[in-house]
Amino acid sequence: MNASPHLPARLALSAAAVAAVLLVAGCGEAAKLAPELTIGPRPQLVDPNKTLIPTVNVAPAVGWTDTAAPTPAEGLRVTALARGLDHPRWVYTLPNGDVLVAESNKPPQPEGSGAGGPVAAVRNWVMGKVMGRAGAGVPSANRITLLRDADGDGLAEVKQVFLSDLVSPYGMALVGSELFIANADALVKVPYTEGDTSARAKPVVVTALPAGINHHWTKNVIANADGSKLYVTVGSNSNIGENGLAAEEGRAAIWEVDPKSGEKRLFASGLRNPNGLAWEPETNALWTVVNERDEIGSDLVPDYLTSVKDGAFYGWPWSYWGGVVDARVTPQKPERVAKALAPDYALGSHVAPLGLVFSNPRGMPPEFANGAFIGEHGSWNRKPKSGYKVVFVPFIGGKPSGPPVDILTGFLSADEKAHGRPVGVALDKSGALLVADDVGNAVWRVSRSKPN
Repeated sequence: MNASPHLPARLALSAAAVAAVLLVAGCGEAAKLAPELTIGPRPQLVDPNKTLIPTVNVAPAVGWTDTAAPTPAEGLRVTALARGLDHPRWVYTLPNGDVLVAESNKPPQPEGSGAGGPVAAVRNWVMGKVMGRAGAGVPSANRITLLRDADGDGLAEVKQVFLSDLVSPYGMALVGSELFIANADALVKVPYTEGDTSARAKPVVVTALPAGINHHWTKNVIANADGSKLYVTVGSNSNIGENGLAAEEGRAAIWEVDPKSGEKRLFASGLRNPNGLAWEPETNALWTVVNERDEIGSDLVPDYLTSVKDGAFYGWPWSYWGGVVDARVTPQKPERVAKALAPDYALGSHVAPLGLVFSNPRGMPPEFANGAFIGEHGSWNRKPKSGYKVVFVPFIGGKPSGPPVDILTGFLSADEKAHGRPVGVALDKSGALLVADDVGNAVWRVSRSKPN
């Protein structure tokens, strides 16, 4: 969740009262299910636990010391490809092995763009403070930085600004000689020639994307195999439509875009906040990870990994996990719920999956050769905390085939402060895993502990 840092003066007293209540919001409600029961193709779904004040259980951001790093799974090692970045959110590997990093955060909210009245304004202000404590309150650097590891030792010798003055950039995709970038307000492109260390022209808009309130501001982009189509994620403008359904026009969706004309069509909808996109290598199906809704308890609703079918509707805001109705949403739409598809695989409640990439056997041990790596940014509203790690979901026959395996952990300290929070994931040219860490301001490289 993202919220405005500003608050009208007339609401200051109410905000102080709400903030005081939120200080104790994590004292009551807590998860009752074992985490493994909320994971897999058929997660256990308890009754909603709607409390007056939602659970708030934030891990304060503290960052890493100069030499500290997260902990890799057995058989793997981790190095810092780069440190000292500015809120790195996404990573993308170019054909020559250079790595692009989107250093980004939520754009300022336009004046007059709020919705929901005084209560919503107070709530949004308080949540802005909560997210700031979690490390999400820094201004957006609005740039893409290029990293180059010329000698292949896992440490980037070159760290150079590739493109600046963007609008909260996130996803990137290279098609031929054009680099497409998903800004918070538009899909843009710049020319690219292999070996470039900086963009040679200003971005050109391909197509506008829903902006405004930008409750969920991140936009991702991926190209199909022949580059004839692009797929762009757009998250919702709210938790469950509380800002009005007009504010959700074109949101909670994946769009298919023609990269030449900019024309677009709705590819899939009802996905509250889709982020990572990846093509499953065996079936060539498009998969995504989605952040589900909040404020009905620590056990609900499981975030998920799913294949994305053309024209499909996945329930938001009226239902979750197929046909489970969310009674908070008005007006109800039973005809939409009847068409809602259940996702393929639950990842656990409030883990906040953002990054997604399918593995490559060249860079990892055999047990990680076939499956999906997922960056779990971590919860702010679950007790106990969940996520804050990178996991691997094994696949067989194009489908998840077992429980997630922890790949990179240690982002939380023993006293539950956040050294880092994983976001985007990608494979480098060798097949090693790259992880953007927006609180730790680093890009981590995870590889075999012993070379082939």
